[in-house]
Formats: sequence, structure tokens, C-alpha cells
Amino acid sequence: MNIYLEEGQVLEDSLVEKMEKAAAFLFEKEGVDAERAEVSLTLVEPEEIKELNAEYRDVDKVTDVLSFPQYEGVWDMPEEGELCLGDVVICVERAKEQAEEYGHSYEREFVYLFVHSLLHLLGYDHMEDEEKAVMREKEEMVMSHIDLER
Repeated sequence: MNIYLEEGQVLEDSLVEKMEKAAAFLFEKEGVDAERAEVSLTLVEPEEIKELNAEYRDVDKVTDVLSFPQYEGVWDMPEEGELCLGDVVICVERAKEQAEEYGHSYEREFVYLFVHSLLHLLGYDHMEDEEKAVMREKEEMVMSHIDLER
């Protein structure tokens, strides 16, 4: 699994390791070849994610994470070659606020947002209650696997 950060952006090695471990576990469960998978990650300020949220989702407010999938879902992915799954945009300030609000670590919140976004890149959604329940179950399974459960 390759995570490409926007030029000039840096994450702690321990955080990247947790993200990679989470992705590898999730991809194994979903039948995606982690060796071929790539994700672009951009860290943004609240103003920028608000603009993106308004532009792409018609929601004029700050959000924590946005996902821009390359494919409709796992069924739509090529069987060979690189798998550029899409783009993940995380608002670091919002992640820190939520970590405090929910009473857990920034590491847990950040990795959770990343996992949530990966599920979107794999074709999952949470518009309906049933879909939301499936996503939550998968998120918690991955977070438990990497010892970052609630």
C-alpha cells in the first residue's frame, strides 16, 4: 500500500505505520491487492475543506474528511497494474477537535478518518441506515485489529 502525501506535508512515522497496517488488513478482508494499491492523501485547513465540501457536495461547512474515489467499487477495479484508488482529504484541525470531543487520541481519530475514507474509495457509503451499519462494523473491525478501538 502506497500513501502519497501532498508535497511538503509530513506525518509521524508511527501514524503512517498504523494507517498502512489498517489499510493492509482492510484490503485483505475486501479482496484488494494491497501491493498494487495507492492512495493520495492531502492534509488541509478548515477553510480549504469547507470550500471542497461546498464545491463537490454542495454542503457549505467544515467537515473532517472527504473521499474522491477512482472506481465505483471493488468490482470496478482492474485485475492488473497499479490500483490508484483515489484521493483522501483530511482536515487536521477538525480531527484534533473530534479526538478531544470524543475523548480519545488524535492518532485514533486520524486513522479512523483514514479508514472511513478508504471504505468510501472501495465503494461503501452511509446514506442509508443499513449501509451506515455495515460501514461502522467494518471500521470498528479494522480499528480493533490495530489496537485503536474506542
